[in-house]
Amino acid sequence: MKNRNNILGMNARSYIYLRVNKKKGRKIVDDKLITKSILAAKGLPVADLIAVLRERKEVYEFNWDSLPNSFVIKPARGFGGEGIIIVFNRLKNGNWLSTNKRQLTAEDLRVHVLNILDGNYSLLHTPDAALFESRFSIDPLFKRFSTFGIPDIRVIVYHNVPVMAMLRLGTEKSHGTANLAQGGLGVGIDLTTGLTTHVVVKSWLSEKEIERHPDTNAQLRGIKVPYWDEILKTAVLAAHIIGLQYAGVDISVDKKRGPVILELNARPGLGIQVANMAPLRERLQRVRGLKVDFPERGIAIAKDLFAGQFDAEVTGITGRKVLGLIEPITVYNKEKEPKKIKAKIDTGARTSSIDESLARALGFGEAIDLFQKLHVPEYSEREEAEEQLEKLKPQLLQTHPDIVNLSVVSSAHGISIRMHIKISIVLGGRLMTISPNVYERSHLAYPVLIGVADLTNYLIDPTKTPPKKYVLKKKKIAKKI
Repeated sequence: MKNRNNILGMNARSYIYLRVNKKKGRKIVDDKLITKSILAAKGLPVADLIAVLRERKEVYEFNWDSLPNSFVIKPARGFGGEGIIIVFNRLKNGNWLSTNKRQLTAEDLRVHVLNILDGNYSLLHTPDAALFESRFSIDPLFKRFSTFGIPDIRVIVYHNVPVMAMLRLGTEKSHGTANLAQGGLGVGIDLTTGLTTHVVVKSWLSEKEIERHPDTNAQLRGIKVPYWDEILKTAVLAAHIIGLQYAGVDISVDKKRGPVILELNARPGLGIQVANMAPLRERLQRVRGLKVDFPERGIAIAKDLFAGQFDAEVTGITGRKVLGLIEPITVYNKEKEPKKIKAKIDTGARTSSIDESLARALGFGEAIDLFQKLHVPEYSEREEAEEQLEKLKPQLLQTHPDIVNLSVVSSAHGISIRMHIKISIVLGGRLMTISPNVYERSHLAYPVLIGVADLTNYLIDPTKTPPKKYVLKKKKIAKKI
């Protein structure tokens, strides 16, 4: 009975809501090239077009060496993310490297484009055109969470009102494509705040909820999506300009340009309601019949109607404190005396880290000196460092009681073995004990970095700024606490 109700619900959506789109609007969005040209003419941000190939003769005459090192190939009438290749680099041997780490020759690209022209990826398997577009420079926030492909945000717009949204992230399993059906992640977004809520991944024939990215282990809940109001406004304007009453608008966030429209879909799937843990049909029913003349009004209505659990009272509802990327913390020395400093919140780092000078000021100088006398070097390979750690760990942990652990850490400065100490801190009003690794951070702006292992009880909002009274001068660390 439950499956029958689901099917009836899907059929009802198809009959009631999809049919509101006129044939002209559906025809436009079924061709990405036409859609792109119309939106660009109205001043909306779209991906830069590098080339268009429509005929087989053009494919054989095309100068493949004229392509940049990074680009995207997609079918003009593609469906469900099929047929898209994302290239992020060109190698010294002349081949291109795709997001699934596959080397592609000019012949590989030629064959793929010919398949596109033959209609292998088009909606009705009719002859198609191949688009070459510039690849986005991913916003730093999204780069922390997904190292594969280009993340995007899908917004469902109905009668000029955004009714539901989700962030889609590529994974190693999905070969970098931000598509749920291919193994990508669907992350629900609260329309009122732009904070991410539930995270789902397809598992066999169903979906399961998770909290961390399966490849990067980054915490994905409670993240503030940048440019949120601009994203909503862009989605509403795009649907309105194309003439769709019901649409899924896909938007990516470029590091330099901000929100950029990828494409529109007149038949968006239902995966978005799984990511939001909320039925789409109920939201559509609440908006049906409304007359909304301009985007700002539609956004205001959405925020009033669909305010979710991650609203302004997020801490009271979830029990989790919202943190920014820079936070004031209180650290305690070995005599339990407090000192206020600033810390960097880094969801891209697994473990926390503390500057060596600060660790000495807290009373751990003797342990640091003993550790350094062992002359643990930098390593060129992680495997080599891990093998050495297994040999040295029993001895190192016995040199001083303040050395509570050792780990191999890879950073921009190389691969090294680091010691860990145990300290008490107050972060977001919560007293806790952490075991950061000790590292020379005097060249960095913040003496303490808090990694995801110590952020379980918090939500992260990258737009949040610390109170002014805690703003300290760069590199200023107390010599004695």
